[in-house]
Amino acid sequence: MGSVYALIALGYTMVYGILELINFAHGEIFMMGSFFGLLFWWILEMTGLSKVIPIPLAIFLMFIFSMIATAFLGALLEFIAYRPLRSVTNRLIPLISALGASIFLQNFAMLTFGSTNRVYPAIFPDVGWNLFHARISLIQIFIFITCILIMAGLTVLVNKTKLGRSMRAVAQDYVTASLMGIRVNRIITITFMIGSSLAAAAGVMYGMYYGVAKFDMGYLAGLKAFTAAVLGGIGNIPGAMLGGFCLGIIESFGAGYISSEYKDMFAFLMLLFILLLRPSGLLGQQVPDKV
Repeated sequence: MGSVYALIALGYTMVYGILELINFAHGEIFMMGSFFGLLFWWILEMTGLSKVIPIPLAIFLMFIFSMIATAFLGALLEFIAYRPLRSVTNRLIPLISALGASIFLQNFAMLTFGSTNRVYPAIFPDVGWNLFHARISLIQIFIFITCILIMAGLTVLVNKTKLGRSMRAVAQDYVTASLMGIRVNRIITITFMIGSSLAAAAGVMYGMYYGVAKFDMGYLAGLKAFTAAVLGGIGNIPGAMLGGFCLGIIESFGAGYISSEYKDMFAFLMLLFILLLRPSGLLGQQVPDKV
C-alpha cells in the first residue's frame, strides 16, 4: 500500500510543484486507471487473446494501455478544468473546479462501469514466502519492485533530461521560463499526463492486489495519497515517495498491532503530528514567496 500511495502522491506533488494547485480530482484519475486496466483485460478475454498472449506480456500491455488512456484523460482534465482558470487571483476557484471534476469523473465511472464492485482477474498465482514470521506474496513483490522502477525512471526524467529541466524551470518561475523559449502550456500538460499515468499504474496494482475496482475507490485512496504528499513535503518528489511508504507502514503496523478498524485514523494522526512538528513535511523546505 505504501508503494501505491507513493505513486498517487507523485501526481499530487508534481502538479503542485508547477502550478501550486492541489488536483483533488487525482483520486478519481487513479480510479479510472484501475477501470481502464480492467477494460483492457475484458477486451483480451472477449477476443480470445488472453489464451494466446503470455501472461507477463498481457500484464505489461494492460499497464501500458491504462497509463496511456489515463494520461490523455489527465491532459483533457487540465485543458478543460484548470487551464482557463490559471490566471485567476482567487485560488479558491481552481479548487472548486477540481472538486467538480472529481464529482463528474466519479459519476461517469458509476454510470459507465456500474455501481457494484467489478472483479479483477486473479492473474498472479497464490504463492508466497515466509520472512521473519511474515508472509510475502508474489504480487506484493511485483508491486514493490514495479513501483521502485517507475519512481527511479521518474527521478531520472526530472533530473537528467531536457524535459525535466523544462519542468523544473516552469516550477521555479513559469513567466521567466516562457521568456526563455519554454512552451509552458505544453510542459504543464505533460506534467498532468505523467502524474495521471503514475496514478493509473497504482490503480491497476490496487485492482490486482485487492481483486476489485469500484467507482468510489478513488476518494479515500486520493485523500491518503494527498496525506502522504504533505507528510513527505508537498512539491518534493523524493518526499512524496518517502511519505507514501511511511503512510503504508504506519497503517499496516497500526492495523496489525492495534486495530484494523482504526487504520485510517493512524494515517491522519501521523499527518497531524508532522504538521505540528514540521509543517513543511519530512523533506520539505520553507520556500520564500515569489515577488
